[in-house]
Amino acid sequence: MVVEILYQKVADDIKKNILSGTYEVGSLIPTENELEQKYDVSKITIRKAVEKLVAEGYLKKKSGIGTRVISNNLFNKLSKAKSYSSIVNESGNLTKQILTANVLATKDTPVKAESTNKNIVYIKRLYLLDNKPFIIVNHYLPNIDVADELQSLKNQSLYKFLRDNGQEINSFSDEFSAVNIDETDKKILQKQDNLALKRIRRGFDNKGKLIEYTESIYDSNKMPYKIEYEI
Repeated sequence: MVVEILYQKVADDIKKNILSGTYEVGSLIPTENELEQKYDVSKITIRKAVEKLVAEGYLKKKSGIGTRVISNNLFNKLSKAKSYSSIVNESGNLTKQILTANVLATKDTPVKAESTNKNIVYIKRLYLLDNKPFIIVNHYLPNIDVADELQSLKNQSLYKFLRDNGQEINSFSDEFSAVNIDETDKKILQKQDNLALKRIRRGFDNKGKLIEYTESIYDSNKMPYKIEYEI
């Protein structure tokens, strides 16, 4: 029982570091020996903790390389579908940067018909695959009032950020379409053509209230959008 409590405690702390961005997606976590020293526990405890996070979809072990972070998604356990970001990270190194973080008038955003708030937090991020522009992500957060803290999103999960600010996602809806992007996004993605894949994701709390609206533009020529399901 003591071993079980210890490995769960270690797993929870490693997961916290993943969700906060201390261990970034695509990076290697410390070695077994380093984790043994950090937590002052046995090798078997460390291995059980890592195996748990591998099973939950946060880590992937690679022989001769180490253990890599493949997801910082709070909702890995809610579905047997492997997330797209996890699949991408198995094929290359996915990194991200914030392009814009500010507050907009709700009337000037895509959620003007879905939010009664006067202002809305807007975050524009760029994801890079092996250092090449890959996805443009536009987040609209109707119920967040923390503009001064937006830069803390640089390395952490959006959903961890929402949860820390009292917003809990209970359900999602996704829409996909092929679109012609404008010249600004074309330049950001370094594309020769205008065609891209667009995904609109809405996240709701347990009362059906919208707390996230995200538009993502994918250069699917770099890697097709796919999801792997466990049967």
